Amino acid sequence: MTEKRVFLSKSKITAFEQCPRRLWLETYRKDLIHYDDARQAIFQTGHEVGSIAQQLHPDGVLIGHDDALHLALEQTSELLFQADRRPLFEATFAYEDVLVRVDLLIPEADGWRICEVKSTASVKLYHLSDLATQVWVAVGAGLTVSRACVQHIDSRFRYDQIGDYRGLLAEADRTQEILPLVNSRQHLVAAAKMTVQGAEPDIATGAHCASPFSCPFYAHCGKDDPPPTAYPVEVLPGQAGKRAAAGLRAAGYGDLRDVPADVTLDGPLQRILDATRTGEAYLDVAGVRAELSGWAFPRYYFDFETVAFTVPRWLGTRPFENVPFQFSCHTVHEDGAVSHDGFLDLSGEDPARACAEKILAVIGSVGAVVTYSAGFERSCLRGLAARFPDLAPRLLDIAERLVDLLPVVREHYYHRDMRGSYSIKDVLPARLPELSYKALEGVADGRAAQEAYKEAVHPVTPPERRDALYRQLWTYCALDTFAMVRLAQSLSEGDTP
Repeated sequence: MTEKRVFLSKSKITAFEQCPRRLWLETYRKDLIHYDDARQAIFQTGHEVGSIAQQLHPDGVLIGHDDALHLALEQTSELLFQADRRPLFEATFAYEDVLVRVDLLIPEADGWRICEVKSTASVKLYHLSDLATQVWVAVGAGLTVSRACVQHIDSRFRYDQIGDYRGLLAEADRTQEILPLVNSRQHLVAAAKMTVQGAEPDIATGAHCASPFSCPFYAHCGKDDPPPTAYPVEVLPGQAGKRAAAGLRAAGYGDLRDVPADVTLDGPLQRILDATRTGEAYLDVAGVRAELSGWAFPRYYFDFETVAFTVPRWLGTRPFENVPFQFSCHTVHEDGAVSHDGFLDLSGEDPARACAEKILAVIGSVGAVVTYSAGFERSCLRGLAARFPDLAPRLLDIAERLVDLLPVVREHYYHRDMRGSYSIKDVLPARLPELSYKALEGVADGRAAQEAYKEAVHPVTPPERRDALYRQLWTYCALDTFAMVRLAQSLSEGDTP
C-alpha cells in the first residue's frame, strides 16, 4: 500500500504537539471544529497586531498568493536574492512537506532575522515551538537565519500620537533558546506524518484539551465521556482546596457528598464539605450584620464594565488597559429607599472622561461605596485619576471609601450549588434564584459585555442592533449592582434558603 503524501503547516504541528488526535481531526474532520467567541476574538486581535507589525516596516513587501502557495514560494525566492533586500511579510518556505509563512523576515548583514509576531504581553512556551518550526523549515529550504525572535506587545507602551505605534512591539531574541527544539523538529514532523497517515488516534480527553489552547474538537472527543460528578472534590477552592482535593481523591472519594462524616478539613473548607454533604447552606447572620454595620449610609453599590484593547485606540491609553465605558450604581439610603443611576457610552469615542465626571455626579462625598471584589474597581478609579488630574482628588477619595462584599460572603455564607465559587454569578442563583443571570438576553457576563461593546462601536453595526446591545448592557450592569443590594439584605436578614 502506498503511503499518502502528507503536507503540514506550522499550525498543524502546533496541533500535534498539543494532541495527535487534534492534528488528525484538523486534517480530516474540519466539519467538527467549534471555536468559541473568545477564540475568534483572539484570531481577530492577532490579525490586527500583525498588521501593525507590517506598518512599522513601511519599506516591506507582502508576499500574497494566499490561494496559490506555489506562487508565494516563487515570489519569496525571487525577493530573497534581489540586490535591494527589504523586509518580507508572510515569506513562504517549504521543507520536508512542511510549509510555513513567516510573519516578519528582516534582512541583516549576516542573513535574515525571523520574527514571530504575537499579541500577548510576553513570550510563551508555545511561541518558542512555533518559532522553532519556522526556523527548521526556513533553514532546510536554504535560508541563512541570523537570528530568531518573538515580537510581543510591550504593555508599557502609551498611545500618544494618532496612528503612531512605534514601540508597541518589543522584540525578544530566542535564537539560542530554541536550538534544542529546532534539532527535534525532524523527529516531531515524522511522528506527525505517521499520525495523519493512520486512523483517528484513540486519545481520551484530559488536561491537554485546554493547554495551551481550548481544543475546538472537545465536543467530539468528549461525547462518550461519563457525565461529570455533581460535586467533585476539585471544587474545593484555593491552594489549600487543591491539596485537600488531591488527598480525598487519593483516598477514593470523587464526590464531596460521599466523604464520611469523620473526615475533616481545615478552616473554611470544612464549611464547604459540611454544606455539600448535608445540602444545608451555611450562613452566619451575626457575622454578616457585624461587618455591614460599619458601612456608612448612603451605601453606593457600584460596578464598572470596561474594555481593554491589545492595540490601544484612544490617546493616553496603554495595551490591555481597562477603560471604563459603563457603570451602574444602586444607592441605598438610611431609610431603606433605593435609587439607581449609571453611565453607558457606545459612541466609540474615548468614554473615560465622561464616565469619570458622571461618577462624581452620582456618588456623594460621604457613604460607603460597595463593590464585589474591590480591587478591580479601585484600580479603575485610580486609572481615571491618573488620566484626569483635575478630577483626581475626588476620584481617589471614592477609591478609599470602597468596601467589599465578596470577603463578607466568603467568610459567612456557602451553598453547595456554588460549587466552590464565590463569584456573584454563582452565589446569586444559589441564594436568590429569581435574580439569576441566566434570564438575561445576550449579555450575561463581563466577557460578553466587552464583546458587545466592541460590536456596538464597530462602524458597520446597524443602529437597531446598537440599540439592542445598549439595552442588554444596561440591564446586565444594573443587575450586577442590584444583585449586591439584594444579596447584602438577604444575608443580613437570614431568610431562606
